[in-house]
Amino acid sequence: MGRRTDQGTRGGRRRARVVLAVLTAAVLGAAGCDAVGGDSPAPSAAASKRPKPAPAWDTSPASVAAVGDSITRGFDACAVLSDCPEVSWATGDSAEVDSLAVRLLGRADAAGRSWNYAVTGARMADLPGQMTRAAARKPELVAVMIGANDACRATTSAMTSVADFRDRFEEAMATLRRELPKAQVYVASIPDLKRLWSQGRTDPLGKQVWKLGICPSMLGDADALDAAATLRRNTVRDRVEDYNRVLREVCAKDRKCRTDDGAVHEFRFGTGELSRWDWFHPSVSGQARLAEIAHRAVTAGQP
Repeated sequence: MGRRTDQGTRGGRRRARVVLAVLTAAVLGAAGCDAVGGDSPAPSAAASKRPKPAPAWDTSPASVAAVGDSITRGFDACAVLSDCPEVSWATGDSAEVDSLAVRLLGRADAAGRSWNYAVTGARMADLPGQMTRAAARKPELVAVMIGANDACRATTSAMTSVADFRDRFEEAMATLRRELPKAQVYVASIPDLKRLWSQGRTDPLGKQVWKLGICPSMLGDADALDAAATLRRNTVRDRVEDYNRVLREVCAKDRKCRTDDGAVHEFRFGTGELSRWDWFHPSVSGQARLAEIAHRAVTAGQP
């Protein structure tokens, strides 16, 4: 009788240990699910120390280089037929403009960490060379505005073809990437040249300056409204829209590139935003508006 009791006691203890083991496993299993979610294993110590990947776009780059044409050089903003880079939307130091570089870096730092390689009269074919010069500075952001001069030719037949425009832009991007694979690129759209004509054609002085050779394909015979003149201007307008499409498409293939999503092209420049000498290039106020658009695009959250 006493032996059966001892055996029963030992059996009860074994059953208790089994039940305890099952309960312990169940509790630990539940805790594991709560900690990492689902059936995923808990992260290892090495995994928890692994650095997180850098964001695809840095909204506060530490240096800026600008490339492009007369708009980025501040042409006709301060004096007739003259560059005025101090009011450039991209890198100027004018307090009236608050350029992209000043907004990103602060006025003191922008003076030593921003560079302007734009050239008045430049076309897309000139961009690869500008990119090479800009890359030598190792900027964290390259700001691009170019293409108006590809449409502003003596005749519409002399405009840069869309295919050549694409080839040269792709070459420029490849040139930059060979030197600076991590640099960011902001690409501004080309302004609506036909709108600029419609705004400036009411000013007699502006039309006299136009005769010196400013964008003849659009501004030539400024008062002519016949079918041929209308067709010519519409042809230029359409080519600019094609160029802007190319800028968007090529930029979209590069994870470190973003455009203004057409904001400059859509901006309705009024007489206050146009040069009082040629009524075509941006004035100081117009340069400030371009700086606002660029800063908004560069500092926007991840796309």
